[in-house]
Amino acid sequence: MGTGRRKRAVAQVKLVAGEGKLIINGKPGFDYLHNNATAILSIQGPFQLFKLQKKFDTIVKVHGGGLSAQADAIKLGVARALCEINTSHRPVLKSNGYLTRDARIVERKKAGLKKARKAPQFSKR
Repeated sequence: MGTGRRKRAVAQVKLVAGEGKLIINGKPGFDYLHNNATAILSIQGPFQLFKLQKKFDTIVKVHGGGLSAQADAIKLGVARALCEINTSHRPVLKSNGYLTRDARIVERKKAGLKKARKAPQFSKR
């Protein structure tokens, strides 16, 4: 079991011995991610390092954020779950950047501004 986060997305990933199925919120991965090949490849990245694509079924509960953020959260969750299964995977995953949480989040809006940094139009007179 591994938990991954990205922006507002939170993913709980469970790896079960199987034949490589990806199930996200009860749907097949391709359907949930609207056949987004980039997102699917991103999620499978940690498995491809160790040639484990066909060894585990991935069961995911994810909420919040958009599809891209959810895919990145799932990727982090998969990497963390692989570390729990076999601790010898950790150095390889870490060196390839799969265990690094992307800390970038939306900046809050400030008082007197239209958005986080966008100021109202300046008028000289």
